Amino acid sequence: MADAIDSKSIDRKVMRVQVPLPAPMSRPKIIAIVGPTASGKSGLAVLIAKKYNGEIISADSRQVYVGLNIGTGKITKKEMSGVPHHLLDVTNPKKRFTVSDFKELADKAIADVLYRGKLPIICGGTGFYIDAVAKNILLPDVQVNKKLREKLSKKTTLQLFEILKKLDEERADAIGKHNAVRLIRAIEIVTALGKVPPIKTEPKYEVLSIGIKIEKDVLKEKIYARLISRIKQGMINEAKKLHEKGLSWKRMNELGLEYRALAQHLSERLTKQEMIEKLNREIYQYARRQIQWFKRDQNIRWFNVNETTKINTAVTKFLK
Repeated sequence: MADAIDSKSIDRKVMRVQVPLPAPMSRPKIIAIVGPTASGKSGLAVLIAKKYNGEIISADSRQVYVGLNIGTGKITKKEMSGVPHHLLDVTNPKKRFTVSDFKELADKAIADVLYRGKLPIICGGTGFYIDAVAKNILLPDVQVNKKLREKLSKKTTLQLFEILKKLDEERADAIGKHNAVRLIRAIEIVTALGKVPPIKTEPKYEVLSIGIKIEKDVLKEKIYARLISRIKQGMINEAKKLHEKGLSWKRMNELGLEYRALAQHLSERLTKQEMIEKLNREIYQYARRQIQWFKRDQNIRWFNVNETTKINTAVTKFLK
């Protein structure tokens, strides 16, 4: 008769068996270069792209528009130094381009760059655009409400803020009083869903975020010098031609900053000097808001733009 089975012995043997766990799926690596306007992000991105076989995905909410070149400081072919750039000139300025639109196109561009064995580098100053991609923010699927947007577009930014605060105080405080585009979108979502759902993320990239730090006085000087340079390059004439081709003063005003002031100047509501003073002040205020946005992200590593050795060391270590 066969020996009886010792179940306790089998249990002990089973417990000693080490079942190998599957290796975790590695996420594709990308780099994000962020910071305030006029800090030197574009030039640094080109240097990194040339050194590490990269291509650049622009994250600027206005450089996506065809024809908005000088006013937005869009990088020129010469400045690109042969490095491919994506998400420049992808839509007509008469159309509204949302963060959802950006995320869809950016994810496709990143997939294409990765497929060709190159390094995707996101570069820009529109913080929510960068976060939407780098953190893979799951955006609410709410269609554009044209009638509501038409009504809200007549409101000031402060009025929009107060409207959203009554509907969703927490989201209003998170967006702030200065971003009309995001305020309108949030009101649109609240109207459709009853509230703005909490932001959820499902990261699908491993990201090295490099922030460009710059002293306040230096930033002010750079902003003013760049503004004067753009005027000399023909920024006013660029806006005039855009209007002649059908871009309304109202739409220019919605595009913000340079184009809002240019529309006010060309429609004789501001003198040239008043326009310069207004723009210089508002661009610096915008840069401060950009800094505040990025400072909230504890994962960003901050460098001076000329600390290329330290930056290259960080990139090399990350890619290994």
